[in-house]
Amino acid sequence: MSQFRAKTIYKICDAAAWRAAERAGEFAGAPVDLADGYIHFSTADQVAETAAKHFAGQNSLVLVAVAAGALGPALKWEPSRRGALFPHLYGKLPLTAVRSTKPLPLATDGRHVFPALEQEDSVGAPIASICSND
Repeated sequence: MSQFRAKTIYKICDAAAWRAAERAGEFAGAPVDLADGYIHFSTADQVAETAAKHFAGQNSLVLVAVAAGALGPALKWEPSRRGALFPHLYGKLPLTAVRSTKPLPLATDGRHVFPALEQEDSVGAPIASICSND
């Protein structure tokens, strides 16, 4: 059975670490990524929950949008929360795969305020632009 694969995946990253990656020309991963042996990503449908679970209350973050297809076979889709498939990159993230980097500020209620994210249908085609902080 064919499994949906998003064309755009997202990485939440400390802004200072991302600036260092920009200087280096690649992102090797955050400490948790290095410990796990792969870089953690989320889809548009998953990223708000990822922020709430792993980055609650943290300021100075950026949301990095990445072209999944540019990562080749090093990108694996593996089960995580509640069995959902999450994208994991087994290798460094080349900055040539990055579509955009945007600030991920906190609202007054302590939740992160997301920019518009591209939603995709089951074949990976964009269907709408949404704001996923609801």
